[in-house]
Amino acid sequence: QVQLVESGGGLVQAGGSLRLSCAASGRTFTTYAMGWFRQAPGREREFVAAITWKGASTFYGDSVKGRFTISRDNVKNAVYLQMNSLKPEDTAVYYCAASTHYYGDYGSDYDYWGQGTQVTVSS
Repeated sequence: QVQLVESGGGLVQAGGSLRLSCAASGRTFTTYAMGWFRQAPGREREFVAAITWKGASTFYGDSVKGRFTISRDNVKNAVYLQMNSLKPEDTAVYYCAASTHYYGDYGSDYDYWGQGTQVTVSS
């Protein structure tokens, strides 16, 4: 099992920045990739970004390219999401996820999920 705990969410004005953190514990050596997803009220879950745990390859959802950056710290067993130039449409609950077998942009690619952290961007 891998446990994930997100932090860093909050309220920010449009144009501002936030940095989300995801602390992983448990059998982290089984992790192949980490991802961030988000879900706004009444909307489907959306892929945000993913990173391989060892190789640091990354890719992003179209709506956040050029504004968000995913990174990881293998020593701390943590993954981060730096969010810049935030927009009201970025408002959502952001979830950290871990995959033991795939590096993808579907929720079904991931085996473990955190509880989520709320990000609210005011206009």
